[in-house]
Amino acid sequence: MTEPKTMDMMCGGWTETRDADKETQWICDQVKSLVQGKTNKIYQEYRAIKYRSQVVAGFNYLFKVCVGGPSYIHVQVYQALPCHGGHLGLRGVQEDKTQDIPLEPISN
Repeated sequence: MTEPKTMDMMCGGWTETRDADKETQWICDQVKSLVQGKTNKIYQEYRAIKYRSQVVAGFNYLFKVCVGGPSYIHVQVYQALPCHGGHLGLRGVQEDKTQDIPLEPISN
């Protein structure tokens, strides 16, 4: 399990949008099957492009994921604090996004 990305985070506020990296791709990969179940689609391509994060009683992540060609989805994930097991949970998915649509928190 990876440690949460904590640099430059403000407690309660969302960070600016950043480029995804190996760690954020790993988080996305951990919830891929849940995302596919929620959207009822199988993604051959599933690549994190951008992300935002938020410190709460754990960590919220919001990802822009390329799922093939011009198709993107937004995926929101919660990661518990390491002292609480660090588990990951899918909080929401939004389909029919484009590369240019900004990442905004998903309200459930």
